[in-house]
Amino acid sequence: MFDYEKLKAFLKRKFDASEIKVFYYTAYPAEGTREYSLASKHSFFTYLKKGLGFIVRKKELKRIVTHGDDGDSIQEKGNMDVEMTIDVIHHMKKYDTALLFTGDSDFLALVTYIKNEGKKSFVFSSKNNVSQELRTGGDGYFDVLDVEEDIWGRDLKYRASAG
Repeated sequence: MFDYEKLKAFLKRKFDASEIKVFYYTAYPAEGTREYSLASKHSFFTYLKKGLGFIVRKKELKRIVTHGDDGDSIQEKGNMDVEMTIDVIHHMKKYDTALLFTGDSDFLALVTYIKNEGKKSFVFSSKNNVSQELRTGGDGYFDVLDVEEDIWGRDLKYRASAG
């Protein structure tokens, strides 16, 4: 997991930026759908916004019920592609370089658009989580696992499964 304060400072140095505006996109579970409290997640979003000055875009995970021969199942979906694309285009006059933390090939069209508008774009992902098209489509690609500066926070701790 990133230490977002360290990551922001690293990006500012790496791209010699006098100013950097960070957008954070996430979807979160609906209240009551987990056996644990979501308060810490919402506290984290507040820290990013008020503590680090990030613009936080969040929405509740969409719950999709599918009916099958074995009964009903619930699938959750929290795609933020459209929100990210709108922000990149809406704020285009305010930046020279866009840094995208994604490996999704759906963003290749956005990277191409950024380039056609005379802006630079760099993609950050990991080699096992990035499409070849996106890795080569922008002005540069960085594997976050190969970044030598300290941008990492505490290790992730996984919750014990409920079953």
